[in-house]
Amino acid sequence: MILAIESSCDETAVAIIRREDQTPKLLSSLISSQIEIHREYGGVVPEVACRNHAQRVRPLVQQALDDAGVTLEDITAFAATRGPGLASSLLVGLAYAKGLAASSGKPFFGINHMEGHLLSPFLEEGAIPPHLGLIVSGGHTMLIDVQAHGQYQLIGRTIDDAAGEAFDKVGRMLKLPYPGGPEIEKHAREGDPKAFAFPRAHLNDTPFHFSFSGLKTAVLYQLQKLDDPQTHLADICASFQAAVIDALVKKTIKAARQTGHTLITLSGGVACNRTLQEALTVAAQNVGIGVQPTPPSLTTDNAGMIAFAALLASENRPADPLDIGINPNLALATIPT
Repeated sequence: MILAIESSCDETAVAIIRREDQTPKLLSSLISSQIEIHREYGGVVPEVACRNHAQRVRPLVQQALDDAGVTLEDITAFAATRGPGLASSLLVGLAYAKGLAASSGKPFFGINHMEGHLLSPFLEEGAIPPHLGLIVSGGHTMLIDVQAHGQYQLIGRTIDDAAGEAFDKVGRMLKLPYPGGPEIEKHAREGDPKAFAFPRAHLNDTPFHFSFSGLKTAVLYQLQKLDDPQTHLADICASFQAAVIDALVKKTIKAARQTGHTLITLSGGVACNRTLQEALTVAAQNVGIGVQPTPPSLTTDNAGMIAFAALLASENRPADPLDIGINPNLALATIPT
């Protein structure tokens, strides 16, 4: 039974997991969101996020234990996100989980946040089959060739803005509430995705890499040409979203066919976007490839995915030493096997 803490950005989260009849079961998974706090600033303020993590982590751990009907003595190992993320935020969760492990003399596992996203589509199954993983979040856009748990090859990534970051920045341009992604998706439902011809970046030397900075700039220039951008809000949102999704889907299908995978997974906060899910599923089905999206409760930052990654780690590798530290720039390649 593992208790995991996630605090890489602005969500304080705690989860408890164990295997029952060989299948992982989340006994508790709680998230304390700071969206309303950071909304007035238009984005995450690291110091504010850190202070709120420090205030919320202890009561959230106790609530998770109460909801699961267990005590700290029942927990057999502890885990926390050690990177990537905001340094000040990561420190809170990692220090608290290591403190619990040290005081109880139980194992500790430091988990890569991106591995948590990568594995999250399989939490209900418990085993990791070969597949191509597409992670689309606020800070990362990645394509990963997965052969099994711990056997990952990064084959594509963003070279500038991540897709979720582009959504948030364009949302600010359009004076939409933070976070921008859900707001843009909502307005896009009423718009024409062909109203504005926004660009798709083609990177010939690195065909599986992504770039959304030019698209973001194109939206800015288009807004400057319009007398009243708000009258075109739905069309701008639909056209921008279509450009992002088109790039994600085409590169993902191409990568899946080149690697020979017959299964694609979709994870990360932007995986909540229904238009993206539908477009990827249709495109994959047209070439005989299946798509497995992450369950909605595990798409945004959460401790359930960290707990699952820790559970698999505990079954496949030694625990981490308690002097292990955070790594705000932790790369997927550093995930231990």
